[in-house]
Amino acid sequence: MTDGVRSRLTLAELGWRPFFQQQIGLEQWEYPVARVIAQHRNRLELASEAGEQGFALQPDMPPVTVGDWLLLTPDGRFERLLERQSLFRRRAAGSKVAEQLIAANVDTLLIVTSLNDDFNLGRIERYLSLAYEAQTEPVIVLSKADLYDAPERVVDEIHALDPRLLVESLNCLDPNDARKLAPWCGVGNTVALMGSSGVGKSTLVNTLLGEAVQQTGTIREDDSKGRHVTTGRSLHLMPHGGLLLDTPGMRELQLADCDDGIHAAFADITSLAEQCRFGDCQHGSEPGCAVQAAISQGELDARRLASFHKLNREQAFNSATLAEKRARDKSFGKMIKAHLAETDKRNR
Repeated sequence: MTDGVRSRLTLAELGWRPFFQQQIGLEQWEYPVARVIAQHRNRLELASEAGEQGFALQPDMPPVTVGDWLLLTPDGRFERLLERQSLFRRRAAGSKVAEQLIAANVDTLLIVTSLNDDFNLGRIERYLSLAYEAQTEPVIVLSKADLYDAPERVVDEIHALDPRLLVESLNCLDPNDARKLAPWCGVGNTVALMGSSGVGKSTLVNTLLGEAVQQTGTIREDDSKGRHVTTGRSLHLMPHGGLLLDTPGMRELQLADCDDGIHAAFADITSLAEQCRFGDCQHGSEPGCAVQAAISQGELDARRLASFHKLNREQAFNSATLAEKRARDKSFGKMIKAHLAETDKRNR
């Protein structure tokens, strides 16, 4: 895979599932398949039963990301992208209107946040929405537990969001502590790490892999903000057989096309909303609002409702903006095809 991992693995060790096998017909049964283990500007790195190989991106290929499975022709050319079992995506950072694919075919998302001033329930809710939209199991990892007196109090805050959430607190430098994550890191399971810069993701990656493959950074003491130290996404093989995907620290995680994920992350509000007097209740000053009643009775935190509204507004705006761009691109493509067809007709 990368950085000293043995070059040949079975498809099962690479994360192959019946879900992918069922997409291949008899006429393509002997075609090789390969998984994207790293992505660069103009090329991919692939892993298959035959080993690792570089693969140049081709103009006619659909958007591809780390974790994808590709079906290749017998002579090694791109045939098609297999349907994804899960997909993480966001609106690209900055002012550019574009969608960015983050990772595909992930089984578990480790949401890493540190027990310092970086800890933020709203940020956790944002990552949970992303995980649920991708239909991936989230596990919240509280890093730097060795520097915090009472991590159980923070665990209680998280369980107040949803008592079913899986939470582990650990010292990312301690291999024994990292073994708490073993249930999700078995052979063939793909685990992704996400979190803002400086929370200990790169340190945890190095500990899980048993070697230094990621540069580690520090958090500024004055504002608990971290520096980006991971610059690209790549898959690594863990000693116990799991596949680890690290992602760059994300200062800006804009949600788009994430309506189902948000409602799953805020299942308590969604359930209360069903009890409101009016079906189109906005949970403000409307009479008979079950959500506002729960806040008044101390059963729901007003902060959580504000977070729910914020993420819904954000994803609705970004989804509409991206939909408009897709429509424009489609219209432009049709115009180009029509122009080329007319030019070809005249030249005959």
